Amino acid sequence: MTDPRADDLSALRLLDEPARRRLYDWVAAQDEPVGREQAAAATGLSRALATFHLDKLADAGLLDSSYRRLTGRVGPGAGRPARVYQRAEREFSVTIPERRYANAADLFASALERIGGGGPPTELREAAHEMGRRLSSGVRSRSGRSRLIRALEGGGYEPVTDDHGTIRLRNCPFDSLTDAHRPLVCGTNLALAEGIADGAGATGFEPALDTQPGFCCVSFRERTA
Repeated sequence: MTDPRADDLSALRLLDEPARRRLYDWVAAQDEPVGREQAAAATGLSRALATFHLDKLADAGLLDSSYRRLTGRVGPGAGRPARVYQRAEREFSVTIPERRYANAADLFASALERIGGGGPPTELREAAHEMGRRLSSGVRSRSGRSRLIRALEGGGYEPVTDDHGTIRLRNCPFDSLTDAHRPLVCGTNLALAEGIADGAGATGFEPALDTQPGFCCVSFRERTA
């Protein structure tokens, strides 16, 4: 019988190798699947070494892989599809001794839904807003955008800016709870985001619920004059 903890530990151990960790971090930061040559060039590795590390990460489940043509051409003469990689959706977690924090989170979320009628009760929104302000405390930069981005990174959100200047979040720290408790989690996330923006003094941005595939449910839109 497979031990999930042993599998997670074996996978995470792969990231202890510096070049492999650099490669994983770069692939994980991309919005689209990337090919071997792209990854090698971006991380300063040879194609052969990048291929070796990418395949190891994919075999361990840290990366997902598929095949696609990178040239944009189709039909005869377009060449064979290339193997491409992107961060896996699977989560990895190891605690020693074993802890079941996900069970506690699900229990608390279920209880809070009963209190708040599905969405976050007032007390939870207030606590989330205050936590957001704390996440922003100590962040220093002349730019409100930079302060906001640094505070979001400190909260585990992985912010990216789209072509319209909107800050979107490639990672939701509460993703494992979202499917079962979406109104509660997204409402709490919005209150947390508002606190982060307030604490960062990012008055030029307005947090809003904005569900998009592959992103957290909250985005930060630039305010119009």
